[in-house]
Amino acid sequence: MFQIKRIAKESIPAALEKAERYRLLGEPGLAESICLDILEVDNQNARAIVMLILTITDQFSDPFSSGDVGRARKLLSQLQNEYEKNYYAGIICERKGLSIFNQGMGGGHFAVFEWLTEAMEFFEKAEAVRPPGNDDAILRWNTCARLIMGHELKPANEEYVEPPLE
Repeated sequence: MFQIKRIAKESIPAALEKAERYRLLGEPGLAESICLDILEVDNQNARAIVMLILTITDQFSDPFSSGDVGRARKLLSQLQNEYEKNYYAGIICERKGLSIFNQGMGGGHFAVFEWLTEAMEFFEKAEAVRPPGNDDAILRWNTCARLIMGHELKPANEEYVEPPLE
């Protein structure tokens, strides 16, 4: 139907700024489109890959959006190092958990706990290989821990007991 137009390689820095601005304005779909345009021209652009992951996670709470965990996780392999792969894997899990938490779904608190503890595992892996002076993974781990403790989130009981026959 339509042929997507390619942007010029020289316009990438300005396009990244626009994508960030759209994210901050709460327009992740527009930011995502810009990131896709950038990656068509430079498929290894680390900033665009990270921004695309973040724009996808920005859309987790919107049931009509293209935000899904699988799409975000698929991008992790394109990141440059183990720190980034683990840190952004943690971000994906944390944001998925927060989107469920913010929807206030009945019974969703078990899912929130699972997503946040998975995020914490990734943040611990990132912490182990973090660059000197970068405590971002620790800050995120602490945020998840405080949310779990502050709302007394617990894992689902994995034991199933057959109800008695009457």
